Amino acid sequence: MAHHHLRLSTITTTTTTSSSPRSDPHPPRHDLVSPFGKLDGLDDDDFREAAYEVFFTACRSSPGFGSRSVVAYYNAAALDDGGDGGNGSSSFGSGPGSPLKPPGVGMAVTSRVKRALGLKMIKRPPPSRRNSLSNGNNNNNNNPSSPGGGGSPRVGFTVPGAAEAGRMRRPKTSAEIMRQQMGVTEQSDNRLRKTLMRTLVGQMGRRAETIILPLELLRHLKPSEFSDAHEYHQWQKRQLKILETGLIIHPSIPLDKSDTSAAKLRTILKSAETKAVDTGKNSETMRALCNAVVALAWRSPDGGPTDICRWADGYPLNVEIYLSLVRSIFDTKDETLVLDEVDELLELMKKTWSTLGMNRSMHNLCFAWVLFEQYVVTGQCETDLLGASLTMLAEVGNDAKKVDREEVYVKMLACVLSAMKKWCEKRLLDYHGNFDKGTVGIMENIVPLVFSAGKILEEDVPCYVTSPQEKGDDYSSGNKVDYYIRSSSRNVFAKMLEDQNANGTTIIEAAKVSEVLIKLARETEELASKEKDIFSPVLKKWHPVSAGVAAATLHSCYGTLLKQYLTGVSSSSSSSSLMNETILVLQRAGKLEKVLVQMVVEDSADCEDGGKAVVREMIPYEVDTIILKLLKQWIQEKLKLGKENLQRAKETETWNPKSKTEPYAHSASEMVRFAKESIESFFEIPVNVSENLVYDLTDGLEHLFGDYITFIASCGSKQSYLPTLPPLTRCNRDSKFLKLWKRAACKVGLEDPSQSMHGGSDQANHPRPSTSRGTQRLYIRLNTLHYILSKLHSLDKTLSLSPKVTPPKSRFGNRRQLGSSYFEHCRSAIKAATQHVSEVAAYRLIFLDSGPVFYSSLYVGDVVNTRIKPALRILKQNLTLLCAIVTDRAQPLALKEVMRASFEAYLMVLLAGGGSRIFSRLDHAMIEEDFESLKRVFCACGEGLMGEDEVAREAETVEGVVALMGESTERLVEDFSIVACESSGMGVGAAGFGRKLPMPPTTGRWNRTDPNTILRVLCHRDDRAANHFLKRTFHLAKRGGSLG
Repeated sequence: MAHHHLRLSTITTTTTTSSSPRSDPHPPRHDLVSPFGKLDGLDDDDFREAAYEVFFTACRSSPGFGSRSVVAYYNAAALDDGGDGGNGSSSFGSGPGSPLKPPGVGMAVTSRVKRALGLKMIKRPPPSRRNSLSNGNNNNNNNPSSPGGGGSPRVGFTVPGAAEAGRMRRPKTSAEIMRQQMGVTEQSDNRLRKTLMRTLVGQMGRRAETIILPLELLRHLKPSEFSDAHEYHQWQKRQLKILETGLIIHPSIPLDKSDTSAAKLRTILKSAETKAVDTGKNSETMRALCNAVVALAWRSPDGGPTDICRWADGYPLNVEIYLSLVRSIFDTKDETLVLDEVDELLELMKKTWSTLGMNRSMHNLCFAWVLFEQYVVTGQCETDLLGASLTMLAEVGNDAKKVDREEVYVKMLACVLSAMKKWCEKRLLDYHGNFDKGTVGIMENIVPLVFSAGKILEEDVPCYVTSPQEKGDDYSSGNKVDYYIRSSSRNVFAKMLEDQNANGTTIIEAAKVSEVLIKLARETEELASKEKDIFSPVLKKWHPVSAGVAAATLHSCYGTLLKQYLTGVSSSSSSSSLMNETILVLQRAGKLEKVLVQMVVEDSADCEDGGKAVVREMIPYEVDTIILKLLKQWIQEKLKLGKENLQRAKETETWNPKSKTEPYAHSASEMVRFAKESIESFFEIPVNVSENLVYDLTDGLEHLFGDYITFIASCGSKQSYLPTLPPLTRCNRDSKFLKLWKRAACKVGLEDPSQSMHGGSDQANHPRPSTSRGTQRLYIRLNTLHYILSKLHSLDKTLSLSPKVTPPKSRFGNRRQLGSSYFEHCRSAIKAATQHVSEVAAYRLIFLDSGPVFYSSLYVGDVVNTRIKPALRILKQNLTLLCAIVTDRAQPLALKEVMRASFEAYLMVLLAGGGSRIFSRLDHAMIEEDFESLKRVFCACGEGLMGEDEVAREAETVEGVVALMGESTERLVEDFSIVACESSGMGVGAAGFGRKLPMPPTTGRWNRTDPNTILRVLCHRDDRAANHFLKRTFHLAKRGGSLG
């Protein structure tokens, strides 16, 4: 398992001095905090040295600790079983189930403690016979004062690293094992043995708890027994610091602030900081030190006499010393393993209880902590240690229920279990970061350990303050796991988000946000799958919907991020690229949501509510709704931009061609380009769209085009170019004025007034092209309309063939009929606008541009001198220019309208030419010939643009009027009387009965059966019969004085 390198506070661990053969086994690479705090001035080495001294002193009479036989001594722990009344059958390493082996050579083949804790045995080869023989020989030669001396290494242990080079060694004694395990040097061990020998001279039966060991060491060891004065001073300061901590700082019996012994001891301790205290027999300082220490150590709770000295039983000094002892049970070669001799070692450690003020309950608690601590400091790679600690917590739980608990034990209980619980919960609150597929099994021990520790704290530790998550009546193990799942899911999500930022800051560049969200969605999906496959099988033991809760939490985390992103998008400019990125993010979010919801549903299949409770807390992303909203917003913004473009076009358009090859308005190309880009951008959005949404876009575009088409068609009307109809008058060609004018003209050579008043013959014989710039701009409008029409077809094709358009589910929801256009209204509008503009252009060309040579000159004065040939020459030139400007598709209609306007003008010449025009029946042939010439012009125009049949149809009306001009006046009067009576409802014979004929109205729809048309022919007829009829019937005035 990978180590977690976290630079946090570390626990107190067993270390050695630089001279110790045991190197520092627990470098500070973990975050487990000691539950007992830190004692100033003392470190792990100090506790370890003190622990060994206490241990050796308590076990001095045991085999292997320096005596030849078992020395009888009285131990309070043996008499009272540690203060627990002897009920220790369930305690590990301190009960009758693990007695010491009888004196002899050998080892404990099996360990009851390890078996009960589920710890594996260390596999080593059994001792050989040679080993035993060699052991016996060595025993005879041992020096009684040596570490293994006394001739009684009866209790043997097999410890790794025991072989000497070249020969087999005997199994080590318990004293040797403990010295090696605790890293005590041989020099320190020898000094301790000498001190005890000097102290116990004549007092071999003295109990260990009556010995103030640091004081005895100070009294009997001299500077000469150390390598140098500095080493002695440091050793002396450690012993004094132990005395200060046990007697003054943390005494087991509260100390009066005014205690003189404590004051004296403090004074001595202060002086010892700078130089070593003189410990000679005649030293006043040493005498004062002894008196003060003895006075403080032999106090009793009630002030009475006592048989136990109290110098190392104050909390937490006693616990720190005892923990150093218990930590020695781990193999020095592989610190994840517990020695097979643990039963015997723990039994020996029990002898220190009376000195340290420990009991079985405190031992069980310390043992549980050391197992747990060792699991952590060795890199969390041996789960057996964690399981063993969990097993010990069951014993701790039983101890915690006892009614005779000491106050210090409750304090220890709270500290140890809180530290264990805090460390475990820290892992569980981020189990995604602390465990993987290979280590997920550890959670099976950590989770119940948290529950066990939490239960003891809540039930058996008064005033235990629970966390906010633990408060409430419904707080159960399932709820705790629920909290761990949610917390870890949030933590791992935050870590994923943090990892996306290459700069290591919490702010991600805006350009990378969408990319990060898409990647994060993919990683979240992978994380959910990992949760389901790896962690959920373990957590389901305590939470039935563990994977569902994780999925819901991840859903919430991503949803929060998505909401922030969408808020930022809505407040920024809505470019197409940003829109596309947003859609991609939403689509990926939608996919993630489906996966997570499905995960919840599957994980909740066996639940009563089917996981509805978990699903209900998953606030939907509403991806489809948001996408639809964004699309509509995008459409609205596009159309708004289109309206701005249209308004700009209206303000700046001059109706000049964009270029010679593009004879249409520049604004039209801009409008089409905008529509094309809008549609292409719309379909570039990475999402299928409904046809209704397409209609939202096309309806808006159609409205823009419709407005633009209306703008194109805003060019006036043909009526504005039609001349005002002159009043009806009767013809009087031989008027006195005209006669006088002709007589005068003959004398001075003046022109005919009819010629001078209507432009003269020179202009008629030498016409100039007359298509004005205004008319040419109308042609550009025509081209623009046809350009838009052609582009609408292209846009229709793009819309119809797009695979992204999803058809409506119901046939009734389809607004577009098969084969119809998305721009049907625009097409109709263009057709009407084209007709209108063509008509206006034609009437402007004929009546305004060509007026001087057509309507204003043709047949003025007489017919023979003002024939149509000059007007036809101009007309041909204008038609050539029209075909050069107007696009091919627009030419047929434009030419047709020019033909209609020409025919209209020709009729007006014949029927509404005013007083300057008079016709006789003899003029009919010339008029008919001129009109045939006019028809031939249009038949010959272009390459089959106008068919003869079409020209003939349009010419029927004019030909009918021309035919009337060939009729006799009598016939015209007769026909007029008949049609006038019929149209007025008087009846055919009404005129014959003396009834007055009505004046027919001017409708403008001239034809040979129209009474107003026949009347106008009569008005322009130059004969007496017509003049008489008009005067008698309608009392029409003669023509103006100028022309009669």
